[in-house]
Amino acid sequence: MMNNVADGLPVPQRYGAVLAIAIGIIMAVLDSAIANVALPTIARHFAADAATSIWVVNAYQLAITVSLLPFASLGAIVGYRRVYCAGLAAFTLASLGCALSTSLLALTLARIVQGFAAAGMMSVNTALIRFIYPRHLLGRGVGYNALFVATAAAAGPTVAAGVLSVASWPWLFAINVPIGVIALITATRTLPETPRAHFPFDAVSAVLSALTFGLLITGIDGLGHDERLALVGVEFAAALAVATLLVRRELTRTEPMLPIDLLRLPVFALSIITSVCSFAAQSLAFVSLPFYLQDVLGRSQVDTGLLMTPWPLSVAVMAPFAGRLADRYSSGILCGIGLIMLAAGLGSLAILPIDAAAGDIAWRMVLCGLGFGLFQSPNNRTLLSSASPERSGGASGMLATARLLGQTTGAALVALAFGLSVRHGISVALTMGAVFALIAGVTSTLRLLR
Repeated sequence: MMNNVADGLPVPQRYGAVLAIAIGIIMAVLDSAIANVALPTIARHFAADAATSIWVVNAYQLAITVSLLPFASLGAIVGYRRVYCAGLAAFTLASLGCALSTSLLALTLARIVQGFAAAGMMSVNTALIRFIYPRHLLGRGVGYNALFVATAAAAGPTVAAGVLSVASWPWLFAINVPIGVIALITATRTLPETPRAHFPFDAVSAVLSALTFGLLITGIDGLGHDERLALVGVEFAAALAVATLLVRRELTRTEPMLPIDLLRLPVFALSIITSVCSFAAQSLAFVSLPFYLQDVLGRSQVDTGLLMTPWPLSVAVMAPFAGRLADRYSSGILCGIGLIMLAAGLGSLAILPIDAAAGDIAWRMVLCGLGFGLFQSPNNRTLLSSASPERSGGASGMLATARLLGQTTGAALVALAFGLSVRHGISVALTMGAVFALIAGVTSTLRLLR
């Protein structure tokens, strides 16, 4: 097996491994979005207030946030395949627990388990891609993986609305069970065994990492939900203090959990910054646009889903193509062009007239999707290939952390913008998205100097 792993898997096994990765990551990303749509229904079912029920969403996100880097490190030690399969099995069982929950507390606890399990998959899935595909096809593999993540993230609300239109909310989670079982069987038969690192798991760094990112994400989220500034300030200060301790500890280690060694590489650091800014731009659009389409333009929920569909469809068309281009051309150029397209699309959405026709909205969505698809695959390929094979887990964990940090920042900024007014706040949010995309584009082109 190890000879195959050195330069990818043979074709029949490779297809099965890609399918296992695709199903797992799609379920994990989808479940980040579907609970948002179902939350009002869940709150009514359990006769809970909004402030309490929001933990159904927050518990999942927080569990993912605090455990991505520890699971990535664990994957390097025991093997990425083991961590992924364990995460997939736990996610399937936790989904059944969510579906069978008889109280809000039980559902929240099941969501915490589900979040940790999702982190197990997210933290190592990109590292596994490096061992599934041969080196000359790495860009293509990363492109397909980017397609799965981006499409699932964009289609989450639409999928949730579709399920809720024909079934009750427990089916949002129950549907994962048979799919998860199929994915787990496929994964155990096809995913490659990977080389294992020879260093012990650092429990102290795991705790410090969890506190750092947990406090940081909580602080960012608090800004968008009208928490007292004093409390938000304490959360940010605590995150900075713990992060300082973490960095000092990691500087003394040869295999740091927080990949300081990789962040010292200019290309890797610039790719991470590009990823954070681009996902913030995407989140600013995905959170604000449904309000614009429904509250300002008066479109129905079904119309809103259809009008936003061109974005993920365009990503689906562009991401694999961009992955192939990334095997031949500079990611700095490809990402720069894609992010300029994304900025142009978001800017055009920000000035959309109040009587815009469906076609006026659709072509702007297409432009955004094509731009995001052209950026994501080459950026992820550069980020992954800039790390040595034995540090693939650290690179994979940072990639997932950057995505989550960007999405959380974007959502919080939308909430701040809506404090102005829904109509003007939407324009502000989309304009900020365009600015983030431009910043990401500039950061990406700086890689050409390296």
